[in-house]
Amino acid sequence: MKKKLVSVLLCGTMAASLLAGCGGASAGGAAAGAGDAAVDAAEEAATEVAEAEGGEAAEEVEAVTDTTGPEDGTPLELWTFVELHGTFYRDMCDKWNAENPDKQIKLTTVTYPYGDMHQKMIMSLQTGTGAPDICDVEVGQFPNVVAYEDEGLVPLNDYVAPYEATMVKSRLDTYAGADGNYYGAPFHVGATLMYYNLGEMEKAGLTQADIDAVETWDDYVALGERYLDGIDHAEGKYWTSVDTGGTDWMWLAMAEYGEDWTGGFEGPANVQLDSVKKMLTMQQDWLNSGLAEISPDGHVDLEAGFQNILDHNIVSFPKAAWYMSRFLNYMPEEKGNWYLAPCPVFDKSQGHSVGIGGTGTVVTDQSDAQELAAEFVCWAKMGEEGENYIWENLGFDVCNTALWTDDAFAHDDSNQYNQFFRNYPYDVLNKVKDGIGKISVVAISPTINDYFCTTTANEVLEQGMDVDEALQELQDAVDLEQ
Repeated sequence: MKKKLVSVLLCGTMAASLLAGCGGASAGGAAAGAGDAAVDAAEEAATEVAEAEGGEAAEEVEAVTDTTGPEDGTPLELWTFVELHGTFYRDMCDKWNAENPDKQIKLTTVTYPYGDMHQKMIMSLQTGTGAPDICDVEVGQFPNVVAYEDEGLVPLNDYVAPYEATMVKSRLDTYAGADGNYYGAPFHVGATLMYYNLGEMEKAGLTQADIDAVETWDDYVALGERYLDGIDHAEGKYWTSVDTGGTDWMWLAMAEYGEDWTGGFEGPANVQLDSVKKMLTMQQDWLNSGLAEISPDGHVDLEAGFQNILDHNIVSFPKAAWYMSRFLNYMPEEKGNWYLAPCPVFDKSQGHSVGIGGTGTVVTDQSDAQELAAEFVCWAKMGEEGENYIWENLGFDVCNTALWTDDAFAHDDSNQYNQFFRNYPYDVLNKVKDGIGKISVVAISPTINDYFCTTTANEVLEQGMDVDEALQELQDAVDLEQ
C-alpha cells in the first residue's frame, strides 16, 4: 500500500476535539454530540479498513445524491458529509451558471456519513481511481488527504489568487501542504472569541464597559471574582468552565505565544510548551478557587454544555465564531443576553485569537475538468456572493475580510446573528483580525489530541496532577509515534 489507509482511523480519535470544533460538522443544527459521532465514524471506518486490507471490497454505503445544472453542462461530482454544504454548492452552481453562460456546470453532490466519505476519499486517492472532482475534507482528516498532494490533489494557488489579498492567511495556511501550496478552500476562519452572558453579569452589577476593559487573563480573573462576589458565590454558579474533552483552550494559549505543539510538517512535536503549561496551571488555580468548574461532558459543545449555559451556571467562555449557530439552534431563549469580545491574553503584545475547526474543499487530479472545478470552488467559497451565502445561511465567520468592514454585510440588522447578540460579531472580528493564529493539523495531531483529551486533561484538571509531570507523560506518548 502506497500510503497506510489505516491512518484514517487516527483521525477518529482527533475528532472528539477537532470535529467538535468544526462548524461545518454541525452547521444548521446537525448533531451536537460531535465527539460521539466521531467515535461512531471511527468504528465504521475501522470495519471498512479491515475489509479493504483483507482484499475484500467494502460494501457501498448509503448516500444522498442531488444534481443541478443543464444537461449539456460540464459534469462535476462533489462529495460532502454535511447536507447543508451540498445545498450551498448547488445554490452556488446555479449562480455560477447564471453568470457564466460559456462555462456551464452540471453539479452532482453526494452526501455521505462523515466516516464513510473520508474513508472512501482516501481509498480513491490511494488506488488512483474513483475519486470525485471535488471533495469536502474536515480539518481533522486533512492530514490523511493532503498526504496525496503530489499524486492526487490539484494545487489551488492560481485560483485563490484573485481573493488572496483579503483572505485570512492563517486559515488558507491551514489547508496547505508540506510543499506550501494551497489544497483546500475554507468555509470559515473559526476565529476564537470570548462569549459573555452580559444579561446575567448585569444582575451582578457588571457592565459592558467592564468587559471591554478586559485585556489580560489577570483582568479576566479579576472580573470573574467581581461577578462571583456580585452573586454572593451562589452554589453551582461559576465564572467559566474548563474542558477535559477538547483542546480549544490549549490552542488559544499556543496561538497567543506563537507556539505549536505539533511542530508543523517538519516536526518534531513538543507538548511541553510554556503556553500549554501556563494555561493548564491557570485552569488548576481557577478550579481550586471556585472560579471555574469542569465542563459537563468535557466541553461546551455538547447537550450537557448547552444546558449548563441555559442554566446560567457559567457566564463566559472562549469558543470559535461558528459557535454562534449553537445559540440559535440549541439555546434560542438566550437571545439578547450574550456579548462577544476578544479573548484575553497573557501579555498585551500577543494576538487574541486562533482558528479552530473547519472544512477544506479539495479538487482531485482524477477530474477531467480540473481547472473549471478549481475555479468554481474558489469562486464559491471566497467570492462575495458565496461569502454572503455562508454568513447568512451557515453562520460562519467568512474568510474574505473585505466584507468585514462592509456595512451592508457586517451591520445588516436583518441578519439573525446580528439580531441575537448584543453587538455585531464582525466588529469583534475586526479587532482580532491581525492576531488570528494557526495550530497545524498534521500526522501527529491525532496522537496529541487523543492522549490530551483522554488522559492529560483529566489528570491535571480532575485529579490535580502536577502539570509538568502530566505533560511529560504526554510527551512520552507522542515520542513513541514520532
